[in-house]
Amino acid sequence: MNLLEVCRLVDEALNEDIGSGDITTDAVIDPNAAAKGKIVSRAKGMVAGIPVAGLCFRRLDARVTFEQAVEDGVKVSRNDVIARVSGPAASVLKAERVALNFLQHLSGIATLTASFVEAVKEYSTRILDTRKTTPGLRILEKYAVRAGGGFNHRFGLYDGILIKDNHLRFQTPAEGAPAALVAAVTAAQRRAGHLQKVEVEAETLEQVKEAVEAGADAILLDNMDVETLAKAVAIARASKKAILLEASGNVSLRNVRKVAAAGVDAISIGALTHSAPILDIALELRPA
Repeated sequence: MNLLEVCRLVDEALNEDIGSGDITTDAVIDPNAAAKGKIVSRAKGMVAGIPVAGLCFRRLDARVTFEQAVEDGVKVSRNDVIARVSGPAASVLKAERVALNFLQHLSGIATLTASFVEAVKEYSTRILDTRKTTPGLRILEKYAVRAGGGFNHRFGLYDGILIKDNHLRFQTPAEGAPAALVAAVTAAQRRAGHLQKVEVEAETLEQVKEAVEAGADAILLDNMDVETLAKAVAIARASKKAILLEASGNVSLRNVRKVAAAGVDAISIGALTHSAPILDIALELRPA
């Protein structure tokens, strides 16, 4: 992770929550009071974002001590200690919610990702994330996917080429015609050079054939049922070209294993970041 970027996100979150001041803490807590406590898991899962939680306390007050008890990417059980915190009580209380928000959210993503990874462990298929992330939090959410054993797809529009149906509509009046795809792939390859792979989205077997013929380096098999996926894989493999095949759309823990069994190289799942439930984590605090 980019430390400067993470610090900026933490500072913005602290400012959002504290604003002009924590009127409750400032009213009822002695400025000289000290606190110590432990951050514990209330459920089984995989943790991610512990260093980010630590930054929340230290960016607010450098006098706060934060000690990790486990590393990111480690599975925890109910009541396992994740970290220990000590320092000025007022500062710990003010940073508590923001630290837990980051930690719960990122751990939830890591936990869900780990479940998908576990489901396809007998295959070589990679579990990928998507760009369906919370605005402003992509760097952290994609980090959490890696902590859960998944892999990152492109971080943004700037570091990966994916030609979709809406792009093709501007290549030719004949929507979706092979000529449009060839023109788009050729233009993308010319712009990117040999160092950048060109991926094409396909929703039908005919589009898979067109993508292969157009010279695509990778094909996103979008919203295909398992039977169609297997046929798409067979078409691409028959070409003898080293084409990366990625399945996406309506993938869940109920069907991900069957999707992997169809023979795809990767499965991209938007739910990893946009629908992961939090991992229940709490801060147990007392006077020092």
